[in-house]
Amino acid sequence: MRIGDVARDAGVTPKAVRYYESLGLLAPARLGNGYRDYSGQDVRVVREVRRLIALGIPAARTRPFLDCLADHGEIDDCPSSLAEYRDAIGDLDRRIRELTWRRDTLAARLDRAACRRPGDARREARADAQEDADAAAPESEEAIMDDIYTLPADLPIPQDDGAADHLPGATVPELTLPSTAHETVALAALGTGHTILYIYPLSGRPGEDVPEGWNAIPGARGCTTQACDFRDHHEELLDAGAARVFGLSSQDTGYQRELVERLRLPFSMLSDPGLRLAAELRLPTFEANGQTLYKRITLVIRDGVVEHVFYPVFPPNRHAGEVLSWLKENPV
Repeated sequence: MRIGDVARDAGVTPKAVRYYESLGLLAPARLGNGYRDYSGQDVRVVREVRRLIALGIPAARTRPFLDCLADHGEIDDCPSSLAEYRDAIGDLDRRIRELTWRRDTLAARLDRAACRRPGDARREARADAQEDADAAAPESEEAIMDDIYTLPADLPIPQDDGAADHLPGATVPELTLPSTAHETVALAALGTGHTILYIYPLSGRPGEDVPEGWNAIPGARGCTTQACDFRDHHEELLDAGAARVFGLSSQDTGYQRELVERLRLPFSMLSDPGLRLAAELRLPTFEANGQTLYKRITLVIRDGVVEHVFYPVFPPNRHAGEVLSWLKENPV
């Protein structure tokens, strides 16, 4: 059998067959004219090497498997083969840990950069120092989750409890709320076009504590990153048909003005400290440290009616993209 026949039957290139032979994995017979004469067993060897390489075991480390094949007719009936399997799994586990650390670090840097406040050198330095420490010991990686600009990787995912099932088609109430733009907004008179009203529990401030157990409450964490996400997609949302975008929480207008300034938000925030909209539309809420807060939910309002509802919202720092996709699929 010629080299081209082996390559064809084993599903590799002639170059690969020559490489395996250079490693000593193949030892074809020689004809009288000096040409190599491959056998059916050589085809089997090449196939097994190809499969092991596909699993991440380098060709140079397949020798124990091929010795086992020659002695027992199978590649993994020997202790040496099993040991190679374990070593290969260990290598993959190490690579997975390293890639996971890299992915989490990149995600943290993305969130931090997206929500960077000019001149906030203290937070930047702290995050960079933490990243350097983690890079020195990636196996003990703990993501930079101590500030409001990043999201922990293990946040509990909120489940749909049916609390928003009644909202599509509901009439927006005659309700006027103060805005960070030094005006009031009448929700029932927003006019034609899609209004995006994303409602959230509360936003934190750098260096200030959030309610105890905040991260353990499904859907609570991530208000600042959600605001950054809507900021970064604001122009795209308008281009896709949104007439206006508002954020809304029960925090007072002064608190929200600081948020708008700090995050450089291009849209206004509405304040509803009495949760009047929740009462009128029966919006979902929850209790935290004696406070009643909005659950995270987004309403798409058009002509005084709730046209669409996003609930539950998760992850919050990617939600604007979800709204953008819906707008593109549902043009006015």
